[in-house]
Amino acid sequence: MIWIWEWFRQSLGKRWFLWTLFVVNFLGTIYGFIWYGNQLAETPAYLIPFVPDSPTGSGLFSLVLLTYLLGRHIPVLEALAGITNFKYGVWAVCIIVAGWMMGNEVRWTDVMLIISHTGMAVESVLYARFYKLSLLPVGIAALWTLNNDFLDYVMDIHPWLPSVLDPYEGFVGLFTVLLSLISISVIWWVNMKYTTNKV
Repeated sequence: MIWIWEWFRQSLGKRWFLWTLFVVNFLGTIYGFIWYGNQLAETPAYLIPFVPDSPTGSGLFSLVLLTYLLGRHIPVLEALAGITNFKYGVWAVCIIVAGWMMGNEVRWTDVMLIISHTGMAVESVLYARFYKLSLLPVGIAALWTLNNDFLDYVMDIHPWLPSVLDPYEGFVGLFTVLLSLISISVIWWVNMKYTTNKV
């Protein structure tokens, strides 16, 4: 098993692997925007950039992969992508599982979403070692992420929740802010631990 992990770890920077992840994330991003279609249609135009959380995270991560394929690093993009892709990957899994625990039916789309969003979180952590981060880009990403939480739960533009969780919207909001802080810390910590790695 050790050799499999070592092969996988070394593959992260290979062009074929980067292209594969780029295509998967790009297609997932398109699907994500389609998934948000009804909610976007009901959202004022000036708030639309803050609504499709998961596809925005995966879309930003797609751009990071593209910059690696071009041999470049954009620290602010890496910070935004790493933090949001991780956060919304974890968030979606937690919300779906919470819905099940509250009595929601287990549907195949839920299982698909859990698998894809788990992948979002995992890839963000795996590639965090390659990001060229400092306090400024992480600070900018943190401000964006926490501002998005503010807009989501004050302007009520958060992703639609399973109906069984509607009475707990306030709790979900607090959980989301806590998860933002955790996500910022996780990406920063992993990056600082592996500052000498490159793609």
